[in-house]
Amino acid sequence: MRPHEIFRSGSIRLLVRCPLVGAIDVNGVAYSLPGGRTLFRDVSFRVGDREHVALIGANGTGKTTLLRLLAGDLDSTKGSTRIDGRMLVMRQLAPTDDTRVHEYLLTFAPVVIQRAAEELTAAEAVFAREASDRNGLRLGNAHQKFGDAGGWDIEVEWDVCAQAALGQDFDTVRERLLKTLSGGEQKRLALEYLLRSDADVLLLDEPDNFLDVPAKEWLEAMLQVSDKTILLVSHDRELLARSAQKLVTIEGSGAWTHGGSFATYAEARDARLARIDDEHRRFQERRQQLEDQVAELRRRSQMTDAFASRLKATKTKIEQLDREAPRERPREQQITMRLGGDRTGKRAIVVENLELAGLTDPFSTEVFFGERVGIIGHNGTGKSHFLRLLAGESIDHAGEWRLGARVVPGYFRQTHDDPDLGERSLLDIMQDRNLSRGEAMAALGRYELHDAWNRPFATLSGGQQARLQILLLETSGATLLLLDEPTDNLDLASAEALEAALAQYHGTVLIVTHDRWLMRACDRYLIFGRDCRVTDRLEPTYR
Repeated sequence: MRPHEIFRSGSIRLLVRCPLVGAIDVNGVAYSLPGGRTLFRDVSFRVGDREHVALIGANGTGKTTLLRLLAGDLDSTKGSTRIDGRMLVMRQLAPTDDTRVHEYLLTFAPVVIQRAAEELTAAEAVFAREASDRNGLRLGNAHQKFGDAGGWDIEVEWDVCAQAALGQDFDTVRERLLKTLSGGEQKRLALEYLLRSDADVLLLDEPDNFLDVPAKEWLEAMLQVSDKTILLVSHDRELLARSAQKLVTIEGSGAWTHGGSFATYAEARDARLARIDDEHRRFQERRQQLEDQVAELRRRSQMTDAFASRLKATKTKIEQLDREAPRERPREQQITMRLGGDRTGKRAIVVENLELAGLTDPFSTEVFFGERVGIIGHNGTGKSHFLRLLAGESIDHAGEWRLGARVVPGYFRQTHDDPDLGERSLLDIMQDRNLSRGEAMAALGRYELHDAWNRPFATLSGGQQARLQILLLETSGATLLLLDEPTDNLDLASAEALEAALAQYHGTVLIVTHDRWLMRACDRYLIFGRDCRVTDRLEPTYR
């Protein structure tokens, strides 16, 4: 037994003793946004000891919020959560400030090590200013305390993680700014430690984002053999199919648990919706019967009082029936993307001896009108730089490239960091595209963004931002789509809508992606290798 169980109800937290197991319990949890809108009002599920469960649902339904409730970052409006065992949390995004690698890894360490590290850092700073005997003694004590807390042992673990994720030892990277690592490197470094740690419970918010395919395959293999209790948020269909033992869907202001794998999820959800539809149909039929009885009894009671008691009883039955109304039916997402395109010259892109400085050797290729070309390879090999160059950004390079006749590029940014969008509302952004208010709202509606029409772009979820970027491509008249990880933050319905739209698009598409389902829609692939070579292949391979 050990004091590792956290019981939360609203703002109340109790620490009690629990056995050496990991589990997550969520009971009737509700949460309202600061403006008052209810995000969800009755979420309940359980993740048992050593279970691996995926939390899925449409963008904006509250998956990340629920993880933050479990992590203790937020307080629920009602209901309770309980975590059995020591918990570690991987947030969706790593810090973008001047956090250093060792400071980032320290956030995952036990509190006793964090406090000892703070004391050691302070003692080192004091000794650096004045190397006195007194300050030297303080520094020595701090070193001793750090070691007793397990600090030197954990740095050995960090060294293993740094070499696995970055190919360098910990001492080499400890002072490096975290933001100088690629998104994939940041994710891999955190995952290396979390999956090796002694934590009983892991909360992982989109752990696969930014990972290349080999890293995703590594993550899937690690999850499959892990004996930890894991709740993860992911939109990667391949990872869900290979790693999740059951799925919890946030929808209809509540949650629904599918006890099987992703392979049977779609069929099970269709069956569930059919049952809910049947419940509503029977409810409406019964209510209509009672209403018809009320109308008839009211007519008869006008002629004689003998029917008054029966009328009252029937009205009571309706009230009781309404109190036992069937569960809410989740609203299906209706996302319709209309990527138009237009005819261009036969050769859409011509590349001659192009060399991206420090990233690739010279390479040549041609992309023809109508092709779907996948740009794949390990993180850091120049894929995004290539797309940014074609989009017209200033990228250091040698050699030549040109776009064909009538080719108009449209660029989807992986990081969504367009300075022209940030604090502007969606309606303002759309009306800048020469759309009337009605046309803008109709377009936002097709992308399930109409409820967010007055919200600044920066406040949207990652998936909502991605959908707006695709909508802006639709209105741009682009005949060449340059898509950098377009499905990274898209929910399942949005990803499928994008795939359908690309299939109908009358133009040329270049896609940087690690989404193995989306890769299958490509005609051929440009492989950016770690050896700086860029090769043209018919099959996606990293080797």
